[in-house]
Amino acid sequence: MFIRFTADSMRGLKRGYQSIQNRGHEETQKHDVKKQSLYTSIWIGALILSTALAASCTRGRARPRSEARILEVAAAVETEPVNTGGDSADDATLWVNPSDPAQSLVIGTNKKRGLVVYDLTGKEIQFLADGEMNNVDSRDTLVTASNRSNNSIAIYRINTETRRLENVAAEEIKTIEAYGSCMYKSNKTGKLYYIVTSKQGVVEQYELFDTGKGVSAKRVRQIKVGSQVEGCVADDDLGYLYVGEEDVGIWKYSAEPDAEPARKEVDRARPGGSLVADVEGLTIAYGSDGKGYLIASSQGNSTFAIYRREGDNTYVKSFRIVAGNAADNVTETDGIHVTTANLGPQFPQGVFIAQDGADDKGKQNFKLVPWQLIVSE
Repeated sequence: MFIRFTADSMRGLKRGYQSIQNRGHEETQKHDVKKQSLYTSIWIGALILSTALAASCTRGRARPRSEARILEVAAAVETEPVNTGGDSADDATLWVNPSDPAQSLVIGTNKKRGLVVYDLTGKEIQFLADGEMNNVDSRDTLVTASNRSNNSIAIYRINTETRRLENVAAEEIKTIEAYGSCMYKSNKTGKLYYIVTSKQGVVEQYELFDTGKGVSAKRVRQIKVGSQVEGCVADDDLGYLYVGEEDVGIWKYSAEPDAEPARKEVDRARPGGSLVADVEGLTIAYGSDGKGYLIASSQGNSTFAIYRREGDNTYVKSFRIVAGNAADNVTETDGIHVTTANLGPQFPQGVFIAQDGADDKGKQNFKLVPWQLIVSE
């Protein structure tokens, strides 16, 4: 039973106490002192109880983190649309040009036809009609993608002179029924890995290696997550693999292929978490000394959740991309990518890239947001 003490009820208690005091004058001084002490104790006890209950009610009305105010930012650039209609664009990665960061490349997937390469103004400069590419990732100049046309690993090398992708797969490398994918470069061994996710809730890890005639791969690990998984990202420095179980939440594993399958929950879809299913793209913003951020696409409410990269991945805040002078708002995002590298005057602290599920011009595209609008440190 819940008892609430209002200001009127407190005044009533006080009046009752004063009435009892007056009647007490008609009794002996001994009894009067006893009664005064008794009722004073009752009144003080009621006051303490009401204060405690009020404090409890205040705490209960505090907004949960999932309802906290959401930061709103606008994109500075949007890419040209993909060349097919409907649900076509999906994921993106970015190659930072070491000789001229302003000449870096955005590499996006058209999951109906292939890969699209853009410059930082959003202009398309290359299209590879190589199959149904779903997710894409990169390490240095090596680019991989999950090809759902034949459940294989698509492998490319960026020609740094021409800024074009060149196919360097040594052979057709079959995987499980492919869905999402990401890459991992081990800080422990220096080895490079391709990781593929599936609608069956299974994740596989492949070691990439040069055969002399191109890049091939061999399977070194399998993880049974549970239900449908697409988004994944690996933290090369700290050695973690994060996977998004779409209807459940984010899981954290060791990224080393010989690790035990033990996992920790980072966050879950509501109720009880900061995400609204589907849990989609994941990406990492690298900071110094092992710090930085893990970011997730909360597709169900078109927001992005930010967590600390270090420790237990504490939730920080959420943001959404709204309409601005350069581009429309972003909704129902699949893949995301971020870099904290200086990419020139427009993106001096890096850029956050998001697939837009419904562009105002019709066909889907990607939006580029200056990182300093999201996190300024």
